[in-house]
Amino acid sequence: MAQWHPKRYTPLFFLDEAVALAAGHRPCAECRHRAFTAFAGAWAAAHGGEPRYAPEMDAVLHAERRRDRHGTRLLTAMPWADLPDGVFVMDGEDPAVVAGDQLTRYDAISNAYGAHRPRPRSGAAAVITPPSTVAVLRAGYPVQIADEAR
Repeated sequence: MAQWHPKRYTPLFFLDEAVALAAGHRPCAECRHRAFTAFAGAWAAAHGGEPRYAPEMDAVLHAERRRDRHGTRLLTAMPWADLPDGVFVMDGEDPAVVAGDQLTRYDAISNAYGAHRPRPRSGAAAVITPPSTVAVLRAGYPVQIADEAR
């Protein structure tokens, strides 16, 4: 099947849902309908109003995946205390997922989680996950995180 054609299904596969959300995606409305419905409900709770259709959420997420003129993705600074589980941040030079009281580094080349370290208690994090998705996670969306990250 051809990929990246408008209005065509493109299969995407990630280590877990936290990685997919950090990349700016949402649950598939077709193959993960229950998760999509929960995500849309949490989106409505986080952003006010009625649940949105997939194209509306996709437009917001696409805008939040913005990059600077050098092609570097722009990150959002957020207080550590405000970050729910499943949010990806930069931990030095490496991406890491927030899982409870710890950060677990993610290696994109091996598509695996690695070292754990305590989550900082103060200051701000450089957040990779799009701000709208962070709000959805704060609203209670039950993100799936691989066991090795916990």
